[in-house]
Amino acid sequence: MRRRPDFTALFRALLLAVLAGLLGLAGPLQARETPYVRDVVLADLPAEARVTLSRIQQGGPFPYPQKDGTTFGNFERRLPPQPRGYYREYTVPTPGRRDRGARRIIAGEGRVGDVARSGEYYYTDDHYRSFRRIRERP
Repeated sequence: MRRRPDFTALFRALLLAVLAGLLGLAGPLQARETPYVRDVVLADLPAEARVTLSRIQQGGPFPYPQKDGTTFGNFERRLPPQPRGYYREYTVPTPGRRDRGARRIIAGEGRVGDVARSGEYYYTDDHYRSFRRIRERP
């Protein structure tokens, strides 16, 4: 005789797993432990990225003044969590593109509260799907 599955027990186990996940008892997600994939040395980035970083550190001018320097919301949660307004985004021009393209540098305020001096910069060339933290020196 075949035994019927105990749906009540399965439901309870599923409910406990969901609650544990919501309460963080199951442990943090891997993506949040390592918000960016790896570091990249500034010299290894495209020339346009180096120019953009220099402009950030000098306070401009920027090729898209209506967009550059605006708040980056980090909605994808791929960068370390910070209060809204902590991150600013800047366009890295893509040769041959008429629009802004997918490349950006995201600048954090850091401990100094100033994106120009913080040293906290991230590069994405795939419109926020992945980030690399920029190191200015090898």
